[in-house]
Amino acid sequence: MAAPRVASDVEVELESVFPQELGLFADAFTAETRYRLCGHELSIVQHHGSRLGVAAPVWEAALALCDYFEEHKLNFWGKKVLELGAGTGIVGILVALLGGDVTITDLPVALKQIEENVHRNLPAGCLARTKVCALSWGLDHVEFPSDYDFILGADIVYLKDTYPSLIRTLQHLCGPQSTIYLSSKMRQEHSTVLFFETLLPMHFTSKLAFRDENENINIYKVTQKSNI
Repeated sequence: MAAPRVASDVEVELESVFPQELGLFADAFTAETRYRLCGHELSIVQHHGSRLGVAAPVWEAALALCDYFEEHKLNFWGKKVLELGAGTGIVGILVALLGGDVTITDLPVALKQIEENVHRNLPAGCLARTKVCALSWGLDHVEFPSDYDFILGADIVYLKDTYPSLIRTLQHLCGPQSTIYLSSKMRQEHSTVLFFETLLPMHFTSKLAFRDENENINIYKVTQKSNI
């Protein structure tokens, strides 16, 4: 019988999700950027540096997803929504402002930045229906329900080793009524195309909902496979 996993083992595994290439995140600094999205002005703090790595910035795929919400007038009012790998939390924050009952998740190291942005941007009424909590793909996803109306992810597909865990997490979270929106820069070097064109369709019904040729960003609309 294999020895039980201890907390330190899990921490090492989680830390590997954030690439720490030498020098890539060497400069530590804080930036504040304002965005006008869906009629709301958001002020997003980003704590750049080796501690947060890729979780620190607002990525173009997140902004593309927010613009998609506006263009297609998605109705989040009263809907139960979960964001995966939130980073700054900008997508989940916008959805909360649009009326959603939102759970914003990422690895534990990113939660402080998300909470700061949540409190900077959400009035009391929105705060009451917004949660920020840790969700580690493939490890504790079973602690979350499977009744979300929407599951959102922006630029969370970039490390091939995490793809099986992400698939398992999406399988658990996605109920018959759920719609998943995944926005991603299509990085050939990170096998992003492999995930969306081969792995994801093996387990879900997936279609390309939007493509930005200039930024090389795709948005996929994903649902459970039909039993029929």
